[in-house]
Amino acid sequence: MLSPIAWSTPPKKYGPWESIVSLLTEGLIKRGIDVTLFATADSHTAAKLHAVCPKPYEEDKDIIAKVYECLHISEVFERANEFDIIHNHFDYLPLTYSALVDTPVMTTIHGISSRKILPVYKKYNDKTFYVSISDACRCHELDYIATVRHGIEIESFHFNDKPQDYLLFLSRLHKDKGAREAIEVAKKTGRKLRIAGFIADQAYFEKEVQPHIDNEQIIYEGHVNPERKKELLSNAYALLHMINYDEPFGLGVVEAMASGTPVIAMNRGSMPELISDGETGFLVNSVDEAADAVQKVASISRKKCRENVEKRFSVDRMVDDYIKVYETILEKCKRESERPWGHYEVLLQKPGCKVKTITILPQGEISLQRHAHRNEHWYIVKGKGIVTKSGSEIRVLAGDSVDFPVNEVHRVKNIDNENLVFIEIARGDYLGEDDIERLEDKYGRVEQICI
Repeated sequence: MLSPIAWSTPPKKYGPWESIVSLLTEGLIKRGIDVTLFATADSHTAAKLHAVCPKPYEEDKDIIAKVYECLHISEVFERANEFDIIHNHFDYLPLTYSALVDTPVMTTIHGISSRKILPVYKKYNDKTFYVSISDACRCHELDYIATVRHGIEIESFHFNDKPQDYLLFLSRLHKDKGAREAIEVAKKTGRKLRIAGFIADQAYFEKEVQPHIDNEQIIYEGHVNPERKKELLSNAYALLHMINYDEPFGLGVVEAMASGTPVIAMNRGSMPELISDGETGFLVNSVDEAADAVQKVASISRKKCRENVEKRFSVDRMVDDYIKVYETILEKCKRESERPWGHYEVLLQKPGCKVKTITILPQGEISLQRHAHRNEHWYIVKGKGIVTKSGSEIRVLAGDSVDFPVNEVHRVKNIDNENLVFIEIARGDYLGEDDIERLEDKYGRVEQICI
């Protein structure tokens, strides 16, 4: 698991990418998956932590970012053969290493900051796997294996059905995030506005935000820690998310709703995927519309805001989604072709049909198994074997064939001193190697993904 090193994992304050990496990593560990986290040395994890950068370079300006980014990324790829998958959260730079290793590289694209970085993504489009964090943030020039929306640790956010009367702006202080527009909404509605976030653009802050701070109506809370952030979210009347760009996701939006706080957001980017207009907040197109929406906030059920997040944006759902992606990638890359009983080779694969050559070593046998989504036809090419079919044993030789409908229990054992070879034709609505329910297995296999 390759995390950025701008901030620690999890971050002490700001660091949305690092926050998601942490939640995913710890969630995978709880599922019994072996994870090595590459992050800063001051990171905290139940996984195996590997670090070359002592602390976040955003917190220590003596650290030359590019030097430690190179060292950090190289550590992962020099150990690539230890892992089944490299899951990259470090944007585009690690892609340039991907063709040098056999291990599949999967990149969660947290956002494309500029079209100028697209040449790297496009070069490795057919060689690696991309995951988007919303449908809105997909680039039509790239291919994606899945969309996995972020999840949060919902239970850590206090639900409050009796908020205070202030509006909240919670994000980095930058033109993209719309702090100035939030101030305009507060002034139009006569409500107090609390602003929390680190200053990402000093010139913007000094020109558009600072002149309005009076510590009475417009209050700047500073760069708050996670506990203060949760307190502000829980007590807010509404969150103002007046973005000036197509935001790929918006963790603060989901965190606000988890606290019961409705969100008034510009109708851009992923916002329609996060907010149910009129139910968990309002999607608007201007400051005036946002001001009007403030007057309607009382019509929003704070309980429904929380329930929406519980249903759609939990950590467990996110972890489940990523595990499915990992399994799909392993299947596509055929990393599991070598088995204790022998090996297989995929000859043909298309929707609804897969053809394999399966070789069983002398005295080897596959597990007693069944499939929930596919039927199989076997044609014996070479050797001698005993096929178990729903409790009956059938002796098979070259030229024989056997059919297994969906959910029929079956097994084959090589009873000869040479390899048993047969063609398997599988048809069904899902043909992944994980569609196997093992009832007995002489090799004591326990499947596990190592990331």
